[in-house]
Amino acid sequence: MMISLRLNDDDSRLVKEYAALKGVSMSEFLRQSALERIDEEVDLRAYDRAMAAYRADPVTYSLDEVERELGLQ
Repeated sequence: MMISLRLNDDDSRLVKEYAALKGVSMSEFLRQSALERIDEEVDLRAYDRAMAAYRADPVTYSLDEVERELGLQ
């Protein structure tokens, strides 16, 4: 799939220079940036859900307790 992106001259120059600094094409830099942004958003949502669950029931277990429960000790 091909995607088109419009940038003004200053933004285009900045992106091209940064991509060159990183040793990748402009297209690869933009692809990586988009995927990293999505990954960060997914991680943030998982964190928010985990924190909400912890606040609702703030019970924690030590590594030793978990290992004993799972029969690893």
